[in-house]
Amino acid sequence: MLKKRTKIIILVAMVLLLGVTGYLNIALNNSVVNTSGSAITSYNYFDSYRTDRAATREEMIATYDAIITSADSSEQAIQEAETAKLALVKQMEEDLALEYSIKSLGYSDAIVTTSTNYINVIVKSGEMTSAQVSQILKLITDQTDYKYNTVKVIPVE
Repeated sequence: MLKKRTKIIILVAMVLLLGVTGYLNIALNNSVVNTSGSAITSYNYFDSYRTDRAATREEMIATYDAIITSADSSEQAIQEAETAKLALVKQMEEDLALEYSIKSLGYSDAIVTTSTNYINVIVKSGEMTSAQVSQILKLITDQTDYKYNTVKVIPVE
């Protein structure tokens, strides 16, 4: 009987500790966001996006490498994997070059995402004037094969 009562007390204490930990986590996170405002949000957005993008690309490259080095892969599968890997590396280089070019225009951060049909440019900036958007559009269309109507510029604070 004593063992059952002890187990219940320990379980209740653990639930209370979990509740207190959750409350403190929420309270401390709210105080950090309230004191610093949107700077934390945009900083975390750009960094977390880059981390996620790098992880995804590393997984893709690892998959292509596994196909290329596998003894069970056909010659056609190996060539397709090599072609896809080279295209991914080229896209990575282009995205990075575009991001640095946008930063050279005076923006503190930028992310470029491309697909076969469109390109998104996420820029760390408050309100953007039409001249600033045009400047970015011109840079993108000059350095890539994308047309104005396939480029979307998204300002983020």
